[in-house]
Amino acid sequence: MIAAANELKPVLVFDSGIGGLTVLREARVLMPERGFIYVADDAGFPYGSWEEEGLKARIVDLFARLLTEYDPEVCIIACSTAFTLAGAALRAAYPQMTFVGTVPAIKPAAERTRSGLVSVLATPGTVKRAYTRELIQSFATQCHVRLVGSENLARMAEAYIRGGAVSDEAVLSEIRECFVEKDDHKTDIVVLACTHYPFMANIFRRLAPWPVDWLDPAEAIARRARSLVPQVADAVHPDNFDFAIFTSGAPDFPTRRLMQGFGLKA
Repeated sequence: MIAAANELKPVLVFDSGIGGLTVLREARVLMPERGFIYVADDAGFPYGSWEEEGLKARIVDLFARLLTEYDPEVCIIACSTAFTLAGAALRAAYPQMTFVGTVPAIKPAAERTRSGLVSVLATPGTVKRAYTRELIQSFATQCHVRLVGSENLARMAEAYIRGGAVSDEAVLSEIRECFVEKDDHKTDIVVLACTHYPFMANIFRRLAPWPVDWLDPAEAIARRARSLVPQVADAVHPDNFDFAIFTSGAPDFPTRRLMQGFGLKA
């Protein structure tokens, strides 16, 4: 379907913090004619410390305001914790809206592994979610899948991308359990099941005890969103979007500078 340029709606990208910028970056390449609104629920970050029902209610309530105010074409939930917990509730509450979710890339990992040993590096919330285990049962029963829940990596990635220092020892302590040796085979794929983690992929590669494929879901999420957003002929990129919203209302200077680097007004 071809939409008229004067009817273009924005694409909304939602994350608990700045991790969803990895998805935003890919989505902008595929949808250059669209304006973007990036929403960071930094007032609720980190999501791993929330009780499930409280967090689900918070996310659904946030979207009541976001959808009313911005009327996006599609909403990308660029956070595995948020989508595996609240995705069904969002679709039930707002059936008129299209939600593109982020789930651990277990299916492509199972298809690519040669050793049969796959690890999923995620937040504790994603690790304990039934949704994650259902993905393993559906797509990876022939593999040995290790779920590694990191308490600290998302917070460390937030600091790192803003220019803060992270120690090798601290990072290694969070990823060490991803590396499994079994019957002369070694883990060969680690699924990055949190959109914050790709920001630290170069550190992961340097500290890994052996080379593995660090599977980043951002491009696949962006491709899925593009497939659901109408193509636009001869569209001019709108100038009234491309901004970031922080639920705290008070992003600090390094965060504002980071947003500018991604072409967003904070």
